[in-house]
Amino acid sequence: MSAENVSVVFDRRKKVESTGQGMLEIRVYLGKRVRRYYSIGKFSPRQWKKVAMSAEVVNRVQDFQKILTAMEVMGETMTIDNFNKHVEDLDASEVSEYTKDNEFNGIDQNQSFIDYMQHCVDGEELAHGTRKQKQVVIESLKVYGKIKTFADLTPKNILDYDQWLHNGMRTDVTIKGYHKRLRKYTGQLRCCNMIPADPYDQVRIKPGRCKEREPLTEDQLVAMRNLKALNDKLDRVRDLFIFSSYTGLAYCDVMDFDFYTMTVKNGKIYYIDGSRLKTHTKFFTPILKPAMDVLKKYNYRLPHISNQKANDYLKLIRTQLGIHQNLTFHVARHSFATLALSHNIPMDNVAKMLGHTNIKTTQLYASAPRLVA
Repeated sequence: MSAENVSVVFDRRKKVESTGQGMLEIRVYLGKRVRRYYSIGKFSPRQWKKVAMSAEVVNRVQDFQKILTAMEVMGETMTIDNFNKHVEDLDASEVSEYTKDNEFNGIDQNQSFIDYMQHCVDGEELAHGTRKQKQVVIESLKVYGKIKTFADLTPKNILDYDQWLHNGMRTDVTIKGYHKRLRKYTGQLRCCNMIPADPYDQVRIKPGRCKEREPLTEDQLVAMRNLKALNDKLDRVRDLFIFSSYTGLAYCDVMDFDFYTMTVKNGKIYYIDGSRLKTHTKFFTPILKPAMDVLKKYNYRLPHISNQKANDYLKLIRTQLGIHQNLTFHVARHSFATLALSHNIPMDNVAKMLGHTNIKTTQLYASAPRLVA
């Protein structure tokens, strides 16, 4: 087995140019089209070579090479699962060796990981939504109960946590977000040599599938606009949904919308010129007539309601409309995107209207059913 089968690679995903940092990884070549990457951390072009030559990384490369040699001698099939089992055994023995009095590298492994993560989150400059998402992960760890200390950060507990999250209350995409946020801090600990291994390097979390949101057709949007005999609350939620469907604004951006400071007029058409609260990306989108009608109805000051309540009321509106789609506020944004594409508005323009940072996000709407004009 050639030593080249284990190597250190930098910026495999070509992120340095856009972010200033790239991921440093150990690449293990197991066979044709079978590779396993172990993350070391994110570093600048000036930093990564020094880290790659550190004793810690060099020893890790040598350990992986020994595992491959042993697998070859024993005639084991070169699969990622088989390799991972040997890595887990190696890490378990290292933890046993290094954690005398439950310490690693002088760091007490009995100290609270939850407190560590909370301290990190409290010290970060985050948008309100991002901070809330990370706080939800922290609260979930408290309820889960098996990941409390540094010593609890094991592959087994991560897999058990993943199973616990799959209790039917969360979508696969939501669960993927939990792991993404948690892994940042386990990786941070490993990068700082505060724990023997990052548990996420030894497990594979299945991403799952994104639950499809089916947009409303143009006929359905017209039917919603024409709904009568709605009570005041349902009437306001219907109007907010229509406003979002004809501007593409997400719920949080609708709640933040201010006609007098966020619009410009070009001829007879008003445009919303703003930045998304979620990503801070600029967007520029016309206010189509149905959306302008909503603004006029409320004297250009939209009503406010919580996202949860709005989605609850949308279920009642869905019943009155007699439609099969699952109505949430995000369906309105999806409907706008599909509506724009169905009227042959260029993909680049739709991306700018929606404030998408990556046009691939916009392209997801291209395969959605075409709307009836």
